[in-house]
Amino acid sequence: MKKNDPVNDLNCITSVTPTICKLMNVIPLSCSDGNIIQSLLEKAELKHISQIEKCLIYAPDAIGVNLHKKHPHIFTDILQHAPDQVKLCSVFPPKTPVCFASMFTGVMPDIHGIQKYKKPVLKCDTLFDALIRGGKKVAIVAVANSSIDCIFRNRNIDYFSEIYDKQVTSRAIQLIEANKHDVIVAYHQEYDDTLHKSTPESEAAIKAVKNHVDSFVKIAKHYEIAWEKYNRLIMFTPDHGAHIDPDTGKGTHGKDIPEDMEIYHYYNVANGK
Repeated sequence: MKKNDPVNDLNCITSVTPTICKLMNVIPLSCSDGNIIQSLLEKAELKHISQIEKCLIYAPDAIGVNLHKKHPHIFTDILQHAPDQVKLCSVFPPKTPVCFASMFTGVMPDIHGIQKYKKPVLKCDTLFDALIRGGKKVAIVAVANSSIDCIFRNRNIDYFSEIYDKQVTSRAIQLIEANKHDVIVAYHQEYDDTLHKSTPESEAAIKAVKNHVDSFVKIAKHYEIAWEKYNRLIMFTPDHGAHIDPDTGKGTHGKDIPEDMEIYHYYNVANGK
């Protein structure tokens, strides 16, 4: 693999931003690579959806392809709400702020400027700036002081900094039901926290993954009821994967290897009733 290049012919996570812009009829960022997740657009066309009105993005940390391969049963419940799966490549280095910066700007790390584990406020154009210019109301719900909580600040966004994942889930549901936002991002981090303390497949880590899936399902059920009259998009969008550090015996990430770089995203586009 070449650093900062998608693996083989996989779409890069930078394709998330231009895809959402396209689906929501928002002017795309001029700086983004412009690559689109074609299967997502095709699904919208198949359902005769010309514009998505509401979008929910669930962003769990560090869930890579390896987990799906070894523990596929864990992810079955996701398919009830987001049945369409796409394999994507992360960016290098696969560190949380680097990856989410690329996912929500549509550009590589050397362009947005975060190239290691640090959490500065991004000064470049982001998906959220494009949405705001398009008249959309955005909320970011994240664990306080996490990467997503920090790097997209200083914008006309409603920020909700929560104690931990449970509170993020509750807040996201409240916001969905209040129906004052067009796009809601919800970030969870228990799995990433746990794998660093143990290993990516320890009992505690697998329990954390299950908690993420359960949280996604819980949020998705409220999303489907509260936003049923809208053309809508739901996404399950992790940032990178993880592996075992041979020196420490614990989980880590940051290498240009499939375990860290390859991820699955899930989505569903639905017609309003």
